[in-house]
Amino acid sequence: MKALLVYPDYADTFWSFKYALRFISRKSTSPPLGLLTVAAMLPNEWELKLVDMKVKRLRDKDLDWAEVVLISAMMVQKESSQDVIRRCNNAGVTVIAGGPLFTAYHEEFEGVDHFVLNDAEETLPEFLADFAEGRAKPVYTTSIYPPMDRSPVPRWDMVNLNKYAEVDIQYSRGCPYACEFCDIGVLFGKRIRAKQTAQVLAELDELHRLGWAGTVFFVDDNFIGNKSKLRKDLLPALFQWQADHNHPFDFTTEASIDLADDPELMTLMVASGFKEVFIGIETTNEEALLECNKLQNKKRDMLESVKILHSNGLMVKGGFILGFDSDNSTIFDKLTAFIEESAIVTAMVGLLNAPKGTKLYKRLEKENRILSNMSGNNTDSSMNFIPKMDLSQLQKGYQDVISRIYSPAEYYRRVRKFLQEYKPIKMKVRINWNELSAFFRSIFVLGVVGKERTHYWKLLFWTLRYKPRMIVYAVTFAIYGFHFRKVFGL
Repeated sequence: MKALLVYPDYADTFWSFKYALRFISRKSTSPPLGLLTVAAMLPNEWELKLVDMKVKRLRDKDLDWAEVVLISAMMVQKESSQDVIRRCNNAGVTVIAGGPLFTAYHEEFEGVDHFVLNDAEETLPEFLADFAEGRAKPVYTTSIYPPMDRSPVPRWDMVNLNKYAEVDIQYSRGCPYACEFCDIGVLFGKRIRAKQTAQVLAELDELHRLGWAGTVFFVDDNFIGNKSKLRKDLLPALFQWQADHNHPFDFTTEASIDLADDPELMTLMVASGFKEVFIGIETTNEEALLECNKLQNKKRDMLESVKILHSNGLMVKGGFILGFDSDNSTIFDKLTAFIEESAIVTAMVGLLNAPKGTKLYKRLEKENRILSNMSGNNTDSSMNFIPKMDLSQLQKGYQDVISRIYSPAEYYRRVRKFLQEYKPIKMKVRINWNELSAFFRSIFVLGVVGKERTHYWKLLFWTLRYKPRMIVYAVTFAIYGFHFRKVFGL
């Protein structure tokens, strides 16, 4: 069987880092982890090819070669997915679809021959058995959340890793919290399911064998969901693996803000190579936190929590949401002030949307407030429901927040504040060719022709004088700021 695995394209978004990737001559942030994991589960006798449409075009001759096309996508890739399905139908190729987009919205897609939904470790084997016997069903779904020890090492050998800025691995699925707007519990369950430490080390071994060196992103929706297992098992093993291999990787991940309450866990993470953590802070509005059931963020000094993480060597990337029912016109200034004072450089602010299947979607549906499906794009100012605040006021306030936090003056001031407060672990500074190349490109794009050139040079000279070991961070953040202003049209 000739099987073509296709990862659809998507619009330029906050996390696409399209304009930043050009500085390091990369095509995309990371390879399609889901498809590469599925590829490792397909029969050995199948001939496989992969097209990541963020890296290269899907050509007609690719479809002419294929007997089946496997497609996986997220909501932001819906439009491109529909185009891929249409082209497959025109080429007479069997279409097999799975992943988050199709698990939530498969009823809305025509032209797909077989939907293999939910965790592929559970549904794919049944499909493959039926497919081999010529009796495959249209839809394969399950309510079972299988153990992660059934997940194989992804087929990273199928992609050119040099096209990507980082590589993703997944340690666990699920989240113990029940935030109203979040679909993680719907997709993966509330119980944390984790891989065995040996599986994670095997994945790192394979990446190292293939020559990868740089950032590895643990894509878990809440990496610290099982703190005890991390402390006793995974983190000590990661620490030893990094030492044995001369520390080739920098780790990043996502976690809940209560990580700041655990000094031992922070110390272990940083010692193991973790440098960054994405935190869903969401809002400074306590009433909104109660409204959306984000109880782990309530009754705590979130500003202090961020500063604790920074002072312990973990750089915080923050997620923020506007448009809760309890938000009023004061939220815009309050959120802007929090971002400025917290020195969160990478602050992703979006308008609230209701993913299908979530408690928020069900509540709003009962209130007749759902308008459409969400776009999945975190920069297009869209909402898929009727907010309590006037929509035009909400969108204007949102644009004001974005304009303020990413204006060159405020953005560079926030970068400098972060560099003053951040206390990374003392390790040898290594600058690779990509980083050096990015620096020289930044000199021209940002320091010569850029409208932020005065801020750029002030930051570089200040960093070289007071924080010389952080010059890579200073240049990187300057490039990030360029991307954010481009993607927001500032």
